[in-house]
Amino acid sequence: MNDHPSWRTLKEDEGQAWQTLSSRQLVTGIRPITEDQVRTPGGTEFTYQYRQRGPRAVFILPVTSEGQLVLIRQYRYPLRATITEIVAGGVEPGEDIGRAAERELLEEVGGTAQEWVPLPGFYPQPSISGVVFYAYLALGVTLGEAHLEPTETIERFTVSVPEAYRMLAAGEIQDGSSALTLWQAQARLRERGFL
Repeated sequence: MNDHPSWRTLKEDEGQAWQTLSSRQLVTGIRPITEDQVRTPGGTEFTYQYRQRGPRAVFILPVTSEGQLVLIRQYRYPLRATITEIVAGGVEPGEDIGRAAERELLEEVGGTAQEWVPLPGFYPQPSISGVVFYAYLALGVTLGEAHLEPTETIERFTVSVPEAYRMLAAGEIQDGSSALTLWQAQARLRERGFL
């Protein structure tokens, strides 16, 4: 599972445009929040709250050998709503990105893939978070029993690839990271004859 060429660009700049004057941790735990006092090149000083760079996640767009795209409906507590998404999850500290993708596919939809195609990586919310997302297209997926975490409320379903893109165009896939991954995979799916 080779990485995508864009993944090498997902790093900090060698020189920093803003100067950090002071830093403190506001929130600790799984999603820590930092508050820095910063100075811009123009001399403006202000307070900036954000999630530090470092956390990583994988997004997987699974397609079965029969040409069915695997989606999930997942309850998202901050929204108080169930939304349609693709398979995704965090990369554990020290875990290989490809291994994390395989693990998440198995956990969330009980899937294993014959082929992994890396897609461009991206920053989901760069104004408030340093989280980095890595995307894959998983082909030749075989589905089995999911192994959900106790905190997950997920329902797996399949649709044809054209139907998934109809849903995307109609605004029925409202998770931004899932929508971007679908968009990035479109040319590859067309090349393979799924669209």
